[in-house]
Parts: sequence; C-alpha cells; structure tokens
Amino acid sequence: MPEPYRSVFDDIPGAGTYPSTSRYAGAEIAVHTMPDGTEVRYAKHRLLPALPGEDDTVPHVVTVGERPDHLGQRYFGAADQWWRIADANAVLDPRELTGEPGRRIDIPRGGFGLV
Repeated sequence: MPEPYRSVFDDIPGAGTYPSTSRYAGAEIAVHTMPDGTEVRYAKHRLLPALPGEDDTVPHVVTVGERPDHLGQRYFGAADQWWRIADANAVLDPRELTGEPGRRIDIPRGGFGLV
C-alpha cells in the first residue's frame, strides 16, 4: 500500500493547513492518539468573535430559494464565505440563516461591495 502524502506541517504541533479565508484559519490543531497509536488531527474549538454592532452590518431579508452559499457569493465574492454571515448572526447551523423566507439577517460590512 502506498504511503500517504505527508504535509510539511505534520511535525509542527499546532500548525494547520486551513486557508486564510477559512473560518478555521488560525485555529489550533490538536492531535489525539488512538489506542492503536494512530494519530488523529482536529481543529480545537473556535471562539466566535463578538457580534458586530448595528453600524457594522447591513440588513438582508431572506428570499425564497436563497442559500448561505448564495449570500457568501453575493456579499463576499466567494460562496465559501457564508460563515462570516453565520458568525455575525450567532448561527451555528448555516441552514438557519436562510431557512425562513422573510427573516432579516445581518450582513457584516467589509464584504464584497459593502464599505
């Protein structure tokens, strides 16, 4: 069986391979050793930032058929940035953001076209 690819980060405790645009960028990587000696890497808890103030967000009213990735693309120019909106609304499950048409959610300023 071929040997799995080794990352240059494998021997550096706490080093991660999450891109800078990931919600886990900067999260500490921990290693759990299984009873058989297998090491499993995982991201430690990520603390949510303080909720933005009213001046730091713009309102958005959810429409039928919208999804979190649509909002990420619309406001941040990248579908995978939906997590910024989830953080601003203290939502853990992204489906909560768009699951109820007519719901008002906060979009953090600094996104695509939001100054």
